[in-house]
Amino acid sequence: MGAESPAERADPAVAGWRRVLHGNRVLWVLAGVAVLSLVAGVGLSFFVISPSQAAANAAPPEPGLITVPVERRVLSNDVTIRGDAAFADSVEVKLETGDLGGPAVVTGRVPEVGTTLDAASVALEIVGRPVIVLPGELPAYRTLRVGLAGPDVTQLKQSLAAIGIDPGDRSSDVFDAATADAVAALYDRIGYPLPDSPDGTEEAVRSARDGVRAAEDAVAAAERDVSAAATGPSSVERIQADNAVRAAERALADLRNGGGSPSEIAAAEDALALARAERDALLAPRDTSAQQVALEQARRQLADAQEILADALDGTEAFLPVSEVLYLEDLPRRVDEVMVQRGTIVTSAAMLVSGATLAINASAVESDAKLLKPGDAATLAMPDGSELAAEITSVAPRKAEGGASAEGGPRYDVVLAPVSPTDEQVQALRGQNVRVQISIGATEGEVLAVPLAALTAGPGGESRVEVVDGDGDSTRLVEVETGLAAEGFVEITGDVEEGDRVVVGR
Repeated sequence: MGAESPAERADPAVAGWRRVLHGNRVLWVLAGVAVLSLVAGVGLSFFVISPSQAAANAAPPEPGLITVPVERRVLSNDVTIRGDAAFADSVEVKLETGDLGGPAVVTGRVPEVGTTLDAASVALEIVGRPVIVLPGELPAYRTLRVGLAGPDVTQLKQSLAAIGIDPGDRSSDVFDAATADAVAALYDRIGYPLPDSPDGTEEAVRSARDGVRAAEDAVAAAERDVSAAATGPSSVERIQADNAVRAAERALADLRNGGGSPSEIAAAEDALALARAERDALLAPRDTSAQQVALEQARRQLADAQEILADALDGTEAFLPVSEVLYLEDLPRRVDEVMVQRGTIVTSAAMLVSGATLAINASAVESDAKLLKPGDAATLAMPDGSELAAEITSVAPRKAEGGASAEGGPRYDVVLAPVSPTDEQVQALRGQNVRVQISIGATEGEVLAVPLAALTAGPGGESRVEVVDGDGDSTRLVEVETGLAAEGFVEITGDVEEGDRVVVGR
C-alpha cells in the first residue's frame, strides 16, 4: 500500500472505502468489457443473415441451357451376369453283371481319377473282359444278339454309327448280320477278342447241319418219285399201241368187205374199241398227287431244318453281352472317383464320372436372355483378376421350380464354355462363381456419340439434336441418324462434329 493522504489520515472511513475501490478495480473492468460485448453482439445480429434465410431471400437465377459436348468414343453394349463354373453333374456308374454266371472280379484297366472316358474307351476290365463305353442314355439291360429287336438295338446302332462303324440299316430296330459285323469291328478296334459263344453252340450247329442234309436227301428222293410217276410211255410202247389199233382196224375192214357174219363184225368192232382205249390210257397224263404230297412234306421238313441251322449259326455271330457295355450321355466324361480296384468284386457303383468339359452355368432375366444366342462371345473374370474368353453354348427358359426372377419375370439358363482354357485355368475356375460379360454389340472404333437425353423426335419421327451455335445465344435443330445405344450414349451421324455442344436440358 502507498503512503496515506492527509484526508485518509483525517478520516479513517474514507481510507477504508478507497482501499475497497482500489481492490475491486479488475472486477469493474471485466464487467465493463462484458457489457460492451453484449451491446456489440446485439448490434451485429441485425446485419448477419443465416444460409437458409439467404437462400429464401435469393432471387431465382436466370434460366439457361444445359449442354454437353459431342464426344468421340467407342460404344459397347454388354450383358453382365454371374455363373458357377463346374463340370456336369456326377453320375454313378453301375454295371449289369448278372450274365457273368459268377463274381464280377475286377481284373484290370482300373482308371485313375481325372481319366477321360470317351466313346469306345474301356472303362474297366472285369473277369478279363472289357466294359466298353458308348454314347447313349438308355442303360444296358440285356445281351444283344442276332434276331433281337427293340429300342436298345436302335441305340446300339446309333452309337456304333457315331464312332464311325456302319451298323447296317439304322431305321430298323433289329439286330441283324450287319449289326453283328459292326460289333465285331468294335471289338477289333478296342483290341479284344469277341465274346465266346454260349456252351453247346458248336454242337447245336453240327446237329442242325446233319438235319439239313437228311432233309435234303428226303426231298431229292421225293422228287425222283414224282418224276418217275409223271414219266409217260416209251416210244416202243407208243408204236405198239398204235400198231394194235391199226391191226384191229384192218381186221374189222376185212370182215366187213369179205362178208363176215354179224357176230364176227361185232367182235372186231369191240377189239378195235379196246385197242383204242388201251392206247388212250397209255398216252394219258399220269396221276402223281400222292408223290406230290410226299414231296411237299419233305420240303417242309427241309425248311424247318434250315431254320434250325440258321438259329444255331446266329449263336456263333458276334454279340454284345450286357456286362461288356456302358452307355453314358454327354461324352467325354471325367472320372471323379473310383470305388473299385483290381481283385475286388463289383457289387454296386464302380465309379463316379462327370462331364469332362468345364461349363459356366449362369442365368439371366428374360430381357437380357433375348439378346443372347449360342455362339456369342463372352469374357470370364478369373479369380486372379485376369480374363478368359468364353462362348455361349445354350440359352433356354428355366423349367425348374423357382424359375422367376426377383422382378417377377421368367429366368433363362445360360450355359457357356471357356475357349481353350489351360489346365491351370480349369482348376482355378472349378467351383467358382464368376462374373460373365457378354458383348451384344459394339461400334467399330470410335464414333460420334451424345447422351440419350440429347435426342428429340421430329414431326416425322426423325431423330434430332439441338446444337448450340458458336455465339452461345442461339441453337439449331439438326437431324441425325442413330446407331448403337449403350452406356447411356447413342451413336449419331449428321451435320455435327466432335466438340459441338448439344442441349440435354433447360
